[in-house]
Amino acid sequence: MLTIKRLSLDDARILIEGARAKADEIGVAMCIAVTDESGQLIAFERMDGGKITSTIIAQDKAYTAAGAKRTTESYGEASQPGKPAYGIHSAIGGRLLVVAGGIPVLIDGEVVGAIGVSSGTPAQDAECCQAGINVLLSQMPAR
Repeated sequence: MLTIKRLSLDDARILIEGARAKADEIGVAMCIAVTDESGQLIAFERMDGGKITSTIIAQDKAYTAAGAKRTTESYGEASQPGKPAYGIHSAIGGRLLVVAGGIPVLIDGEVVGAIGVSSGTPAQDAECCQAGINVLLSQMPAR
């Protein structure tokens, strides 16, 4: 029998709130997705003005980060010609994204879910992801 740690809906809401606050601070309306450890969507928010195309991109960034247990940015580096994951972006019907803005959420060294953000630059998207994670971690009891 397996015991699986995963984000709750309340956790997902905290991640979204933290990412949204950073998006407001930098002035970019974002699409924000949170998945469980297997990449299944828990919660999603499209801020007023978030790009329509970014709704799917944010979800696929979170899906990739959770399933691969790594940042989407690191996949981008590993998927360049001559690198070990070259061409990975075309796998699974193109759902694996290789641009920054998807980060797994780790608790006690274990991936419990992921957050994906899209509508800004890749750096802005990743910044908002990390802000959401920072807020979640700051609200968790000390371990």
